[in-house]
Amino acid sequence: MNSSPAAASSGLPLSAQPDFQGDSKGGLMRWLLAVGLASLALRLWISVVFPVTGDEAFFYWWGVYKDWGYYDHPPMVGWLIGLMRALFGDSLWAIRLPAVMLPLALGAALGWALQPVAGQRAGWAVLFFWLAPINWLNVLITTDTPLMFWSMLSVAVMLRAELRPRLDAAARGLYALSGVFLGCAFLSKYFSVVLGLAYLVYFAFWRRDRWQGLALVVLCALPGPAINIAWNMDHGWSNIMFNLFNRNEDDHFELRKPFMYLGMMLYLASPAAVWLGFKHRQALRSTAAQHRLLTCLVLVPLAFFALLSFKKVIGLHWVLSFYPFGFALLALALPAERLKACALGLALFAGFHVLVVTGIGMSSPADWKKTSLYPSIVRSFDVQAILQQVDAPGVVVMADAYTPASIYGFELRRYVPVFGPGRFHARQDDMLVDFSLYQGKTVRIIHGGPPDLANYRPYFDSVAVRPIEQSGVTFYVVEGQGFNFPAYRDGVLATIFKRYYNIPSWLPMTGCPFCERYCGQVRCPR
Repeated sequence: MNSSPAAASSGLPLSAQPDFQGDSKGGLMRWLLAVGLASLALRLWISVVFPVTGDEAFFYWWGVYKDWGYYDHPPMVGWLIGLMRALFGDSLWAIRLPAVMLPLALGAALGWALQPVAGQRAGWAVLFFWLAPINWLNVLITTDTPLMFWSMLSVAVMLRAELRPRLDAAARGLYALSGVFLGCAFLSKYFSVVLGLAYLVYFAFWRRDRWQGLALVVLCALPGPAINIAWNMDHGWSNIMFNLFNRNEDDHFELRKPFMYLGMMLYLASPAAVWLGFKHRQALRSTAAQHRLLTCLVLVPLAFFALLSFKKVIGLHWVLSFYPFGFALLALALPAERLKACALGLALFAGFHVLVVTGIGMSSPADWKKTSLYPSIVRSFDVQAILQQVDAPGVVVMADAYTPASIYGFELRRYVPVFGPGRFHARQDDMLVDFSLYQGKTVRIIHGGPPDLANYRPYFDSVAVRPIEQSGVTFYVVEGQGFNFPAYRDGVLATIFKRYYNIPSWLPMTGCPFCERYCGQVRCPR
């Protein structure tokens, strides 16, 4: 095998072994074309057939009210949705388009990054990744969509930078570009920090001779955190309060959580990949030792989330930014004669999921009548009919929780606030809604179950509840006449302030929209 000193020190060979074929080049290209087009067609169909989810509807408003940040997360998904609305119009398929196209973009970047070191096996890595069920079924536009895109671009450019035999101008440019993409990933979601941690481990243990490359990555990534910090200072540190404090108050150790994480990872890898990886574990270990950067991109996040899993339930979407690199290692490690078998196993696993989702998509809401999901299905599919029974001129429509509020607002193309304190998730209301504007108005709050009117009487001149029926499901509408904002301020807003705005005094603040409405100051006295 021929390799330069720089490539050898980084663990990235420059030429592929002769047995990297595993199948004819034309056969592999036909696999890639068939899988890429078939999965794209399925994702396009799902994006049109399935109704908007609560998360998507919530993020939709970030694209309407574009800002440098939002309550839960940095702003990238809002910018992306805003761009799609500007280019293709205000429709669900348009805002989902980035998620629909994402696997193709990730596969192209992965193949480009691996081709110089893996030859045809780069195509097998892309094929394995494309055959994962998530890449056939996921069309949801979330914060993970831009995170995965920018993270992959950062890694792809980093891999190419590591192939440069010298730290010349071209190599420096690649390291700098990797840092820019890492900064964009940070503006998508804080999990990008785990990618930075993987880079740090790699350079600290194996590439100390290229510390200048890491310095360029960090320097060029800094605008992302700088934008985020400036926005947080001016918005009550809402990202920090949400991600470090409010969402973690009820988390505690449970033995089941790490086992749930392990089970999820085995599922994501798929039975075929797990079995072949175990069977050829010696080759996998050898490949991992040779391709150290790829190994860090897999093992560092796995270890990080494993430690976190002792306290938190690790969501499937948490690990998706690092998901492709496991398939890359597998494609580089398997014996040539086992590549096709792995692809067939992955295809069967994906096919099962496709059949299930296709069956669900071709069913009608009435088919789910006997399930506990039926009320949520009716709310999603028949939302327009529900709102026709509630919306009226001069009436302010609200909901009792953020998920239904977002779905109602998306259908009305009018922001629907949440009445009451809500939960720690999705508190963008605190920045967008000025309840003083509803003083004296009639408000209708939609509930999924029978409401307790005692929670409403203090804030209206009069309240009444009216049941409405849609497709066999009863919803309840609380109608409050004569909204009393001072009472709501002293009751509900005071509760919100105490529960979610206990901002540490050592954090400097230049603004806080909620506090400024609540007490007229940037930092309200407690």
